Amino acid sequence: MNNEAQWKPTKYVVRGGRLRASRDTAHLGVGSRLVADAVAARYDDLLPLHARGRLLDLGCGHVPLYAAYRPHVGSVTCVDWAQSLHANPFLDHLVDLNGALPFAEGSYDTVVLSDVLEHLPEPQPLLREIARVLVPGGRLLMNLPFLYRIHEAPHDYARYTAFALRRYLEAAGLQVLELQPVGGSLAVFADLLGKHLEQAGAPGRWLAAALAGAATAMLRRGPLARADRASAEAFPLGYFVVAERPQRFAGPP
Repeated sequence: MNNEAQWKPTKYVVRGGRLRASRDTAHLGVGSRLVADAVAARYDDLLPLHARGRLLDLGCGHVPLYAAYRPHVGSVTCVDWAQSLHANPFLDHLVDLNGALPFAEGSYDTVVLSDVLEHLPEPQPLLREIARVLVPGGRLLMNLPFLYRIHEAPHDYARYTAFALRRYLEAAGLQVLELQPVGGSLAVFADLLGKHLEQAGAPGRWLAAALAGAATAMLRRGPLARADRASAEAFPLGYFVVAERPQRFAGPP
C-alpha cells in the first residue's frame, strides 16, 4: 500500500476495540450510518477468521477497512479505478475492474471487495479474475447492497439476490463458505427513513442521526433484533459473502 504511514480513518473507525461507522459527516452521511455500522460489524467478526497473508483490496477508495484487516495480514495491495478529481495517495495500481487484473495466478491469500460488484456492468469477469489471483484456499470477503437506493449514478448497475450471487461465484470457480443477509425489513425501513430525513436540512439530519443510533442499538439484541433477523432472508438490506478458491482449482467450470 502506497503511503501507508499517511493513512487516516474515513468511512469506518475503531472505537472500544470494534469497527463502526464514522460519525464524521465529511466521510459518511448520517443517513448511511445504519448500514455502515451493520457492514462494519460483519467485517469486524469475519476478517480475523479469514484474512491472512497478502491482501488485495479491489475498488479500495481511500481504504476505509484498512484498520480492520491490517493486523491480520502481511501486506496490502490497493487497486481502484483512476480518479480524475482527486488523486488517491494509497493506490498501488490503477485498474479497470471490468478487465483483467495485472497479477499472476495465485498472487494473493485474501481479496476484499466492498461495495463494488453492483458498480460493474457484468460481474462475472471480475469474479473469475479474483478466483485466478487467489492462492488455493485463499478467501474472498465481499459485501454489497440489495434493498438500497441508487448510488454513484450512473454507475449503479445491479442488485443481486443470494441465489444469483451463489450462481455467479460458483461459475467463477469459487466455493461459497458464507452468504449472509445484512439487515432485514426493519433495517431497510430505518435506512430509507434516515436517508429521506437527511435531505430535510439540519433538523432532518439530527433526526436521521438519532434514528440511526436508536435503530442500531435496538437491532443488535432483543425482540426487534429477532424480528429483523427473521425477515432478513426475504427483505435483506444487503449481503456479506465469504468464498474460497478450492485446493483443486481448474478455473471456471
